Amino acid sequence: MATDAPTPRPDPAPLEAIRARLLHAESLLAPRAAREATSQGRARPEPLDPLRLDFQRDRDRIIHTRAFRRLKHKTQVFVAPDSDHVVTRMTHTIEVQQVARSIARALGLNEDLTEAIALGHDLGHTPFGHAGEEALADLLPEGFRHNEQSLRIVDLLENGGAGLNLTHETREGIRVHSKVRESVAAEAWGTASTLEGQIVKLADSIAYLNHDFLDAIRAGVLAEADLPAEVARTLGPDHSTRVGTLVRDCALASWDAAFDLTAEARIRLSPPVLAATDVFRAFLFERVYLAEAALAGARAGQAIVRALFEHYVRHPEAIPGWSLPDDPPWRRAADYVSGMTDGFATRTAQALGLSPALEARA
Repeated sequence: MATDAPTPRPDPAPLEAIRARLLHAESLLAPRAAREATSQGRARPEPLDPLRLDFQRDRDRIIHTRAFRRLKHKTQVFVAPDSDHVVTRMTHTIEVQQVARSIARALGLNEDLTEAIALGHDLGHTPFGHAGEEALADLLPEGFRHNEQSLRIVDLLENGGAGLNLTHETREGIRVHSKVRESVAAEAWGTASTLEGQIVKLADSIAYLNHDFLDAIRAGVLAEADLPAEVARTLGPDHSTRVGTLVRDCALASWDAAFDLTAEARIRLSPPVLAATDVFRAFLFERVYLAEAALAGARAGQAIVRALFEHYVRHPEAIPGWSLPDDPPWRRAADYVSGMTDGFATRTAQALGLSPALEARA
C-alpha cells in the first residue's frame, strides 16, 4: 500500500567517512602532488561533494560536455581518412589521458587533476586540425589558439554560457599545455604551477608523436624503416617500446621533482631521450605535417573554415548557439565555427551554397 512517507535520506555518517577516506588518500600522495586542501579553488565557491574531491568533479564535468563529444569527429592530422583506425581528436585525447595518468601514478601525483587537464586540453580545437586553427588565426583580430579556446569553452561557452566553474589548477593546465615547434620541452604560454599540468604538456607530445607516426604508416606516407636511426636506437624500434621508453624516462627523470622539496619542480625527460624526441618531432614536421599530401587536405579544410567564418560575420543572426550574444560578430563566428566537427562544417558550407567561395580558395 502506497504511503506519503518521505524517502529516507542516507545517514550522513557514511558520507562523512567516504570524504575522510578520499582526503586521507590524497594526503598519502607525493609531497609536491596537488591536493584539494591546497587548491586555489573555483571562481564561484560551491558546496563540497560527499563522494568526489574537486579535481575528480572537474574531470567528470569535462567528460559530459558537448565539446568533448564533438572531438570524436574532429581531425587529428589526416583529414577525411578512409580508415576507421586513424586517430581522431577524441582518441588522441584518450591516449594523452592514459600516458599522463601512468606518469602521475608512478610519481605519486594527483591522477584526478592529471586526467581533468588531459581530457580538457584539446576541447578548443577547430575542425580540420591545426589547419583550421591556422585559418582562424589569420582571420581573427586577436589571433586564435586552441588552448586559449579550450579555456574559453570551459569558462564561458559550456553549460548555457555559465561555464563549468573548474578549479584554478585544471584551468591553468589547459591553458599552458601548448608548445612551440622548437622542442617538446619548449615554453609558449608559461609553465603549469602543478606537476600534474606539466605532465599533461609532455604526455601530449608523447601521444601525438607516436600515434601520428603510426597513422602516416597506415596512410602509406611513411614506412617503419623511415624512422631516424637516433629515434629507433634511443626510444625503440616499435610503437609500444617507444611509448614505454618515454613514460619510464619521464618518471625516472622527474622523481626528485615529486619527492624532493629541494629539487626543481619540473617534469622532464633525460637529455638523451629529449634529444631523440625532438629529432622524432622534426622528422614528422618535415615528412608528415608539412608534406604536400597533408597540405592538400589542409587547404581544403581551411577554405571551408574561412568561408564559414566570413559568412557568419556577415550574418551573426544565423548563429544558432554556442556563442555569447553580446560578443562582437567576429568572436561569435569564431566560437561557432571552431566548435564544428569536420563533417558538420562541410555539410553546413554546402547547405549555405558556399561552393564558389570554396573553389576559389582551393
